[in-house]
Amino acid sequence: MSAAATGTSNTERVFIFDTTLRDGEQSPGATMTLDEKLQVAEALDEMGVDIIEAGFPIASNGDFEAVVAVAKHVKNAVVAGLARAIPADIARAGEAVRHARQGRIHTFVSTSPIHLAHQMKKTEEQVLEIISATVAQARNLTDNVEWSAMDATRTPIDYLARCVELAIRAGATTINLPDTVGYAVPEEHEAMFRSIIERVPGADTVIFSAHCHNDLGLAVANSLAAVRGGARQVECTINGLGERAGNAALEEIVMALRTRADAMPYATNIESTHLSRASRIVSAAANFPVQYNKAIVGKNAFAHESGIHQDGMLKNAQTYEIMTPESVGIKETTLVMGKHSGRAAFKDKLRELGYELGENAFQEAFQRFKDLADRKKHVYDADIVALVDDEAGSVDDRIRLVDMEVVSKTGGMHRCDLVLSVDGREVRASFDGTGSVDAIFNAIKQAVGKDPHLVLYAVDGVTGGTDAQASAHVRLEMNGRIASGNAAEPDTLVASARAYLNAVNRLMIERGAAAQGATEAVAS
Repeated sequence: MSAAATGTSNTERVFIFDTTLRDGEQSPGATMTLDEKLQVAEALDEMGVDIIEAGFPIASNGDFEAVVAVAKHVKNAVVAGLARAIPADIARAGEAVRHARQGRIHTFVSTSPIHLAHQMKKTEEQVLEIISATVAQARNLTDNVEWSAMDATRTPIDYLARCVELAIRAGATTINLPDTVGYAVPEEHEAMFRSIIERVPGADTVIFSAHCHNDLGLAVANSLAAVRGGARQVECTINGLGERAGNAALEEIVMALRTRADAMPYATNIESTHLSRASRIVSAAANFPVQYNKAIVGKNAFAHESGIHQDGMLKNAQTYEIMTPESVGIKETTLVMGKHSGRAAFKDKLRELGYELGENAFQEAFQRFKDLADRKKHVYDADIVALVDDEAGSVDDRIRLVDMEVVSKTGGMHRCDLVLSVDGREVRASFDGTGSVDAIFNAIKQAVGKDPHLVLYAVDGVTGGTDAQASAHVRLEMNGRIASGNAAEPDTLVASARAYLNAVNRLMIERGAAAQGATEAVAS
């Protein structure tokens, strides 16, 4: 894809090449189903990704079929298939991407001395012949050909220049100089691109691309350095998913360019408000959780617990946030209530919950909050409601466990029969589940008439031995509210049931009015 073909100035536009479905899926344990790949591809396409690398068609029939399916499904993006510098690979990739509105063959070969000696067992001259033949083969199948010099950052610059010149002559329209093993540092990475672009004939007719791995934690920094050096395509993945330590994270590159346009005056076609959603889709599809403190899309990226930070945020969000949560598709900043929170944040939280306290009452409530925060990692809205209303002791009596019988069977269904007291009225429920706890929780939901989302379930042994008291912890979310429940019992299943009920009761609290929702649900 030449600059002329795109109609975009090389000095302004950076193309985003997403390889989540190829390099990202190569991360151990991140294999996706066809349906999941299509869901990810659709999210990338809607977000404005320019090129989607859909897979490695020669790897398996399943991979070939996935690339074909993505090629047929995607509406706007170029769809690329990866191929080694082997004729059969290139032919297979060409067959897969011909179904796309815009298809690309991405072929690669090693160029570094260590790869040539130990992996390919080829001489430099043999590799030059391979480049000439295979790039020409790809160009005969499509006019959109990307060529990559695997391990470019450990390749002598003179030989790398010869390889690039030959690939351009053979018909490559994009030249990728990957930092395959995450070895580069930003200064030398920028210099490599600048040197190749300046010295290679025809460099002004192609797009140069950066593909950086994160082995030293420098993938994003190296990608941005490559852009400064003249690269106008960046290859990246959602959440930085990828082999070993991963790839450059798409969301970090996009927001770095957007937020620091003063230092890096380059634009992308990405609609940044889709970033958070894309992150969640990929995390779920690959079954890879996003670390809480992950830049841009992590749970804590727009969360503040420090009292100083919270005070600044309440006065002016720009004191501690350089971009808005809305700009990446997150609803709002979160002021996490915990032991580091200060008076200003606590007062703001009370106001949000509908409380206006006098100074003495506020000071007493704040002290009780700090005492509670010393005992809990996180203090939720329901905890504060109970704390202010002084009803924490009566919460458990609204809906309580009267009787419960659980039957477990090896290799079969598990059954729970229970009796609850809901505001003094007995309610019975029975449920079959895939496990004992599953049956218990579903029986409770049936009896109460509510269906909260289970955020967390954990059980710890308070003491040692087979007669240890079990401490169960449950966290539920419903209608935007989160509540935690805890219970300790010698019987793990009873502890689990009581902890779940404790959380349900807290969800029902509405500043002193009580599990009215449960009573109405039972009566209906």
